[in-house]
Amino acid sequence: MSITAQSAWNNCLNFIKDNIQPQAYKTWFEPIVAVKLADNALSIQVPSKFFYEWLEEHYVKILKVALTKELGESAKLVYIIKMENTYGNKQPFTEKIPSSNRTAVKAQDVDIPLNNKNRELRNPFIIPGIRNVKIESQLNPNYSFENFLEGDSNRLARSAGLAVASKPGGTSFNPLLIFGGVGLGKTHLAHAIGVDIKDKYPEKTVLYISAEKFTQQYIDSVKKNNRNDFIHFYQIIDILIIDDVQFLSGKSGTQDVFFHIFNHLHQNGKQVILTSDKAPVDMQDIEQRLLSRFKWGLSAELQSPDFETRVSILKNKLYRDGVEMPDAIIEYVAKHIKTNIRELEGAIISLIAQSSFNKKEVTIDLAKQVVEKFVKNTKREVSIDYIQKIVSDYFQMDVDTLQSKTRKRHIVQARQLAMFFAKKLTKASLASIGSQIGKRDHATVLHACKTVDNLTSTDKQFRKYVEDLTKKLSV
Repeated sequence: MSITAQSAWNNCLNFIKDNIQPQAYKTWFEPIVAVKLADNALSIQVPSKFFYEWLEEHYVKILKVALTKELGESAKLVYIIKMENTYGNKQPFTEKIPSSNRTAVKAQDVDIPLNNKNRELRNPFIIPGIRNVKIESQLNPNYSFENFLEGDSNRLARSAGLAVASKPGGTSFNPLLIFGGVGLGKTHLAHAIGVDIKDKYPEKTVLYISAEKFTQQYIDSVKKNNRNDFIHFYQIIDILIIDDVQFLSGKSGTQDVFFHIFNHLHQNGKQVILTSDKAPVDMQDIEQRLLSRFKWGLSAELQSPDFETRVSILKNKLYRDGVEMPDAIIEYVAKHIKTNIRELEGAIISLIAQSSFNKKEVTIDLAKQVVEKFVKNTKREVSIDYIQKIVSDYFQMDVDTLQSKTRKRHIVQARQLAMFFAKKLTKASLASIGSQIGKRDHATVLHACKTVDNLTSTDKQFRKYVEDLTKKLSV
């Protein structure tokens, strides 16, 4: 009975399966397809060049042993690389890679052993212990559900997070988009979901990454001409967590590549978790096809915590740090710092530090001093929508009038003031400010800011506008 490519490869797989970790076998050997067996050369098809390089880097010895055991000393292994139809190519093509040269050359075999030790591994992460085929999750184990306290402000998001952690990819919350303002716990919750999944499903590959770092990795992959390898790396992740996805705004190349990665993961039942500082409907300069996918699952908002939740957060923080503090002082801090959790915990840390370094007892007076300084020195970032509402109310007009094309002087001045405060109080770019305030360009915003500066120094009435609005926006 003649040996077929499939039967030879199955025998090799049985040997390999007994000698490596189950997750490694699932990730790196199950996707391989046996294509043909001719002249004692077994041809196998792999999904990408990255895949081939990983096999060559980590599994060449076990492949050689398995193949020699099955076909004898003269056995050869030929890699056929199937380039995925990711960017709309009409026909996928195959190419074969020679062992002596990393450039793709058609119709040449890859003989084992492969001896090129200096080959660069196409992995966007530099990971210690990579030879163990372990993709580090980049998760912070200190961010857990245990120290993410539940309250009315976060109940939906936290409950959805727990559901996803129990059954990643198996709920209707895919993707799960967690959105809210600065310091409300988006990153904490995203990490907590990942940490819980790793505990429950250690065989799954979980990866946390910021959108900013993802973008930089993509740019690097384009420079090095290995974009398909970058895509394949992310397509093998089981649970992908991308923080601050609004950072993709205006970056069409990164949005395009993420679109294809997202589709692959979603279609294969993998879980996607995203965080953002705004809801999908409010995101600027994100492609519509990507926004529609963000809405496929659940968008859960994190709001500013109420007084009871703020008290619970402080008590939990003190308990974890082994510090005791009178309830009256905890309640004073919780009452006066309302904006976000980061500021709340920062204030209590400052209070403990002041007490410790200056050898002072923690009293209400000391709490007042610390909170007063902390609130004064903490710039509160407000949204552009909020600024437009405050300015419109001040000038007794609606937001649509503020954003209109009219050149009436009092409306133009109101619009210019809104742009001025948006630049001063937010981190938004000039282009983003202009886009949100009447679809103007960045040059209009720049001109508005200069006009406000000039009028403030020359026009007494206008200076009063600026002073009044500054007070309203700093509350």
